[in-house]
Amino acid sequence: QVQLVESGGGLVQPGGSLRLSCAASRSIFNINVMGWYRQAPGKERELVARFTSGITTNYADSVKGRFTIFRDNAKNTVYLQMNSLKSEDTAVYYCNAFSVFGDGKDYWGQGTQVTVSS
Repeated sequence: QVQLVESGGGLVQPGGSLRLSCAASRSIFNINVMGWYRQAPGKERELVARFTSGITTNYADSVKGRFTIFRDNAKNTVYLQMNSLKSEDTAVYYCNAFSVFGDGKDYWGQGTQVTVSS
């Protein structure tokens, strides 16, 4: 098993910044596919940003140029730096790790709320 614990969410004004953290309960060194999703009220969960092969990343078009995903393998943590936040970024943000044990399964954190509002 692996536990993923998100932190760093909160209330921020439009144009502001937040940094989300996802701490894993085991080494993430060999977890190639890992990243962030979000779900707004009444909408489906969507990909925000993720690592796809350890260091290669991909981003949703809506966040390109504003969000950056990075990882610290020594701390077993993946981060999401979010700048120039917009009201439409308001959502619950979830950390995801895929096929941690070669099992083809998705592992999820409990989520952290991000609210962008003046």
